[in-house]
Amino acid sequence: MDNLKQEIKELIINALELEDVKPEDITDSEPLFGEGLGLDSIDALELGVALKKKFGVKFSAENADNKKHFASVDALASFIETTKGAA
Repeated sequence: MDNLKQEIKELIINALELEDVKPEDITDSEPLFGEGLGLDSIDALELGVALKKKFGVKFSAENADNKKHFASVDALASFIETTKGAA
């Protein structure tokens, strides 16, 4: 799962064009929104599209669990592994 988390961190940086952030700057359990990395709702949309392209996972606007899935790198990795395992 460490490789997956590294890929997610690199995807976040590249998709959102975070110039001053390196993968090692992002803590796996750190919140991606608000106090943590400081992402916003526009970032969430862009990140969702990038995750769909790279990993084939889909997010629905109606899904109440989206906030939980996007909570941290740990949460995204768990969601991706669970979704890919179910496919």
